[in-house]
Amino acid sequence: MSSTFDQLADVVLAGRPATAEDALTVLRADDAELMSVVAAAGRLRRAHFGNTVKVNYLVNLKSGLCPENCNYCSQALGSKAPVLKYSWLSEDEALRQAGAGLKGGASRVCVVASGRGPSHRDVDKVTAMVGALKAEHPDVEVCACLGLLSDGQADKLKAAGVDAYNHNINTAESHHDSIVQTHTYADRVDTVDKARTAGLSPCSGLIAGLGETDEQLVEALFALRDLESDSIPVNFLMPFDGTPFADTWELSPTRCVKILAMARFVCPDREIRIAGGREMHLRSLQSVALQVANSIFLGDYLTSEGQEAEADLAMIRDSGFVVLGSDEEVAQRPVDPAIRRRGAGTDVLPNA
Repeated sequence: MSSTFDQLADVVLAGRPATAEDALTVLRADDAELMSVVAAAGRLRRAHFGNTVKVNYLVNLKSGLCPENCNYCSQALGSKAPVLKYSWLSEDEALRQAGAGLKGGASRVCVVASGRGPSHRDVDKVTAMVGALKAEHPDVEVCACLGLLSDGQADKLKAAGVDAYNHNINTAESHHDSIVQTHTYADRVDTVDKARTAGLSPCSGLIAGLGETDEQLVEALFALRDLESDSIPVNFLMPFDGTPFADTWELSPTRCVKILAMARFVCPDREIRIAGGREMHLRSLQSVALQVANSIFLGDYLTSEGQEAEADLAMIRDSGFVVLGSDEEVAQRPVDPAIRRRGAGTDVLPNA
């Protein structure tokens, strides 16, 4: 007998968009129903993306020193988080960092700079970097994330070969002013609109775990659907010491999977990317999450370390997926069994 979630997958596959009530049903599913949720959402994932995983790589061009007061951000005004702070990387260093990600299997490089928004000189720096990167790697996709855009800047980025622009709405409009006061929700939407109008692929997502309600998570996802975001990074709050959200732990691995599944039901044909905080919050369910999401960041993030890149690639292979844009990879030879030399029969403490 079909589950409620299978029936929902059927109607979404038939072309009927999920409703807010549908989304809440997924989000509030009992943990005992988790695999039914995953199986149903996974049908949508495979219908649109097959067995591929898109691998993205972040290059943080300028870290810290931001004048905006986003309460969740380790780079924000007032943050005392001990993160790296530096001004613009040189073009050579930016290319070296991007090349490492491409060598690791990424097909998209996301170039990010902290700050309210770029000056025209900043845009010139980025366009020069992008030109050099595409000259060396013609097939690479480039996504820029530079903050709030002024008139004409999106057009200039598009003309230089930038493919996509990331600017996350982060949370529901009804929750926005409680997490940042130095810019408005409308400011963020305006930048996404500018990017789309210029012909850049709009990339906009959210952060879960900011004290939002279930209804506000649904509100944010439907806003992203209405904004026609082609790729939706789903971040899970990383509660950095030195920020207002330090010691905020609202998420469990199963809730994170249900948030990703809800995103798949609401936006079945959009790229759903497991983004910052996945290692911390999904933990051993990362591979389960790949059954509904179709995109990840490889390796490290802007100010935090991710798991080893080879572990990410092994997780993709072990889950039965292939990296988008690569030839189907041959499974690696398993690691030889390790002989036990601790615990019973030895003087060494057991592994417990």
